[in-house]
This record gives sequence, C-alpha cells and structure tokens, in this order.
Amino acid sequence: MAFYNRRVLQQRTLKSLTRAVGVGLHSGQRVELTLRPASPDTGIVFRRVDLPEPVDIPVSATAVSDTRLASTLSSGDAKVHTVEHLMSACAGLGVDNMYVDITAEEVPILDGSAASFVFLLQSAGIELQNAPRRFIRLTKPVEVREGQGAAEKWARLEPYHGYKLSFEIDFDHPAVDSTGQRVAFDMSTDSYSKDIARARTFGFTKDVEMMRANGLALGGGLDNAIVMDDYKVLNSEGLRYDDEFVKHKILDAMGDLYLVGKPLLASYSAFRSGHALNNKLLRELLKRTDAWEVVTFADEKQAPKGFAQLARAW
Repeated sequence: MAFYNRRVLQQRTLKSLTRAVGVGLHSGQRVELTLRPASPDTGIVFRRVDLPEPVDIPVSATAVSDTRLASTLSSGDAKVHTVEHLMSACAGLGVDNMYVDITAEEVPILDGSAASFVFLLQSAGIELQNAPRRFIRLTKPVEVREGQGAAEKWARLEPYHGYKLSFEIDFDHPAVDSTGQRVAFDMSTDSYSKDIARARTFGFTKDVEMMRANGLALGGGLDNAIVMDDYKVLNSEGLRYDDEFVKHKILDAMGDLYLVGKPLLASYSAFRSGHALNNKLLRELLKRTDAWEVVTFADEKQAPKGFAQLARAW
C-alpha cells in the first residue's frame, strides 16, 4: 500500500471513546452520552441506543426537523434534541467523523456551554485519518431575511478563505444591553476553546416559568444557564466573558452551521438570527448549487491558517 501523503489536509476522528452523563435542558431526563471514533467519510452520526432497535441519525441540514429553542435532528420517528453545543465543539476542534451513542432524546446540557464537550473530545484525543478533509467553499453570497423594521433578522454566508463569524444581538434588556452586542470570531486567528466555548446559554425567569408550564426547561437552572430577571443576571458568579450573550450566539451558530455535514470556508454574518434562520440559510445554500463547491487541500499549506493544526486543550 502506498504511503499516504501526510501533506494532504486530513479528516479527523477520536483516538478513543469517551463518556458523559447529564440531564437534558428541556426534558430534565438523565442521559448517557458515549462519543466513539468513526471511519473516514462517516460524518457525525447520532445513535439512539435506548430504542428497541438502535436508530442512526446522521447529521445533515435536511435532517433538522425542529428549531424551536434548540436544533433537533430526526430519522423517521427517532429524534435527538439540542445537538448544537456538541456540534459547535466538533466544529471548533475540527472533528469530522464520530458516533454519538445517546440513551435519551436530548443531548445533556452539562454546564450550558460547549466547554464540557471540548474537554470530552480533548480527553478522547483527536487523530488524523487517511482521507482528505472536504470543505464547502462559498463562491457567491447566500442570504436569508425575515421580518421588517424592528422585527427584521437576517443571516448571510459570503466567500472567504477561512471561517469567520460575526453576530449582532438586540434584546432590549438592561443586563444584556450593558454587555457587548456584537462580536467577530475568526478560526484562523482566534481560539475557539478560549474565546467561544465557555459562553453559556441564557434565559429570562419569565420565559423559564412559561416554558416549565409547557413541560420545557425542566433541567435548566443556575448551574447550566445564565438566568436573568427583568433587570439583572441572577447567577452569583456573574458572566464568564463581558460579551458572553453574543458569544453564545456565535457558539450556537457554529453548531447549527456544522449540521451541513462539512466544514465551511465562508464568512458568516447575522443580526438577531437563531436556530431556525441558521437552518433556513443552510437549506438556501444547498439549493443554490452555483454558490459553492466542495474542495480539498492536497497540501495543507494551501489551507487557511490555523486549519492544519490539531486543536489543543486550553
């Protein structure tokens, strides 16, 4: 067998399996998660091992069946809710192939950020595989918009040699308004583990009460979310970043966009976007076959800066 050209930018999987136990944010159900290595070109596949016959749910933009409060993937009647934080960690660390065995229909919330998933992936170890890493490279801008005036929101992908995300929020809430409203993150120059992964999900007490009345947010609390009343943050330790709210939106967007099944070479920008609009953007992208191409790098030196290195723990 010919020796594989190590200068090719290669796909990545885990070196060993790793496990976590937690509760679902919305279901409050105990759930066990086992992350396992997978062969080249498998992609990321969720596997419901609690069902009478285990069901595989491969990640894809068209497998997203619900975007209310989180991103949900489906295959037939089998579902997995709240996949975006784990998917964000995979995007941030460049994991291409992995099986995710799960014993309930919701990924555990852990601390409400992607930091615990980064730790899990790092502790399993990430290794290179004998197959070229495939990217979706934007060749033309793609944009989706909703609403008008004060209700307007939009998300856009544009050609870029690398992966850059910028996001702006607008919540009209004193605790949020006193923090950074916009942030930009570039995979080539910034550190996902340090700059984005620790940003937690957030919610308002009035919304939490309403969600619980509807059987949601049953596993949520101050140990896995930033919670605010009408005026302030209720968590005694305060914020992890002075712009944690908008950084969590970047974290979510990275997870939502990685559901397309391959890493993007693009610049993403958004105003007040969320899971639904992010998925709408991916579906628009897939429809617009003139706006992208699949590429590999025969020499990792041709890849954008920062894409060839294996991510290190923070």
